[in-house]
Amino acid sequence: MAMDIRVGCCGFPMAKAEYYRRFPVVEIQQTFYNIPRIHTAERWRKEAITSRARRGQGDFEFTMKAWQLITHETASPTYRRLRKAIPEDQKALYGSFRPSEPVLKAWTGTAAVAHALGARVIVFQCPPRFTPTPEHVENLRRFFRSVDRGPFRMAWEPRGEWPPHLVGRLCKELDLVHVVDPLKQLPRSEGLRYFRLHGVTGYRYLHTDEDLRKLAEQCAGDAPIYVLFNNQFMGEDALRFQELLVRPKLRLVRSARQRRA
Repeated sequence: MAMDIRVGCCGFPMAKAEYYRRFPVVEIQQTFYNIPRIHTAERWRKEAITSRARRGQGDFEFTMKAWQLITHETASPTYRRLRKAIPEDQKALYGSFRPSEPVLKAWTGTAAVAHALGARVIVFQCPPRFTPTPEHVENLRRFFRSVDRGPFRMAWEPRGEWPPHLVGRLCKELDLVHVVDPLKQLPRSEGLRYFRLHGVTGYRYLHTDEDLRKLAEQCAGDAPIYVLFNNQFMGEDALRFQELLVRPKLRLVRSARQRRA
């Protein structure tokens, strides 16, 4: 079993003070919809460090999602949450890793917040409509070859029908971490692993004991592993998974919801 497994959630399923006490990492979701002010990101990090230090716990880590202006086109319903509307004649310049000034500016804003958070990993979650067309593949290559990566690891979550061999080749070529739900598919990149658990049958899914044991089996090795739950019961699932890692022979206590199922 790997010694460096970092368990947490995509967002805060409980009060932040309680979350900081229970988990060592969180994936920030707000940065996908709108880039916060730098002083806001700095305040988040200070709150986490102070909360952990007060209890004599170790450091806390933030990962974060890249701004949607990089990955998603303006037709995406997620743009409804964008604070500033995009002019009609500019919409074709956004998303799909396009080689455009708005996309590059969105990366600059993303990187600035990541620096303020002290984040090590930035997740580029792509929509299903970002398919493996020659144009999209070329955009992906051009973006990751041209931007200033700084100290960050770039984690890519493709969706839709991407051939595994192509994903593996691009991850190796562009030094990307392949983001997967390991209960559904295996990562195609080497080294650091980044798992996002979306629920076997969807967001409302509660992971079973057997699911968590299978997940633990996927965490073998000596490279760092991030395990971030992103389902309705993510807080409960993450706590149960942490307990399983600490006490692997423990018979997990099933939740009341599971016992009724």
